[in-house]
Amino acid sequence: MSYTGDVTKGGPADVRELPELTISKIEVGDFGNNAYLLRCAETGEGLLIDAAAEPRRLLGLIGDRPVGTIVTTHRHADHWMALEEVAGTTGARVIAHPLDAPELPVAVGRTVEHGDRITVGRVPLEVIHLRGHTPGSIALFYEGGGGHLFTGDSLFPGGVGNTQKDAKRFDQLYTDVVERIFDRLPDETWVYPGHGKDTTLGAERPSLPEWRARGW
Repeated sequence: MSYTGDVTKGGPADVRELPELTISKIEVGDFGNNAYLLRCAETGEGLLIDAAAEPRRLLGLIGDRPVGTIVTTHRHADHWMALEEVAGTTGARVIAHPLDAPELPVAVGRTVEHGDRITVGRVPLEVIHLRGHTPGSIALFYEGGGGHLFTGDSLFPGGVGNTQKDAKRFDQLYTDVVERIFDRLPDETWVYPGHGKDTTLGAERPSLPEWRARGW
């Protein structure tokens, strides 16, 4: 497997070819944000996860092939600074959770809840609501090819997302991550976070008790 998920600002995308789906990862902006372009192998239709920054680079990644959807994983500005330009140029519909949608700089064409489905071409993605980093943070799960999970800022190598030392928010996020991800998805599930390197659920699972004990 040539894909590693290791990308750098200004560097090329890392591309993973699956039978049904192509995943391209790129780093943009000054905060090490990852953006992911998903394309259906059958139809060529595209979906962008987090138009975070550097709209020209994102539009270059998209090229002249269709992108019908942009999913924003949560309300924090570093995940949508390029949203207005990329959505305006591509005509893509913007999707977000209703609790975070009002904070975005463009009108949201569809709001989604936990358990909803989003399709890219003929490929279904499951919406997983992970409360705590923000009220409306979502992840997307594609079950093919061993499982592929796009987690925004809710799950990283080494822990869950930042909850600003708020014990209640941490408890909610930790509980959601355990019950909605680790308790039901296999160890081989590949995790694509909103910043930094990728991981797998199997690599992170042994550390769950440590995360709970430290409270972040």
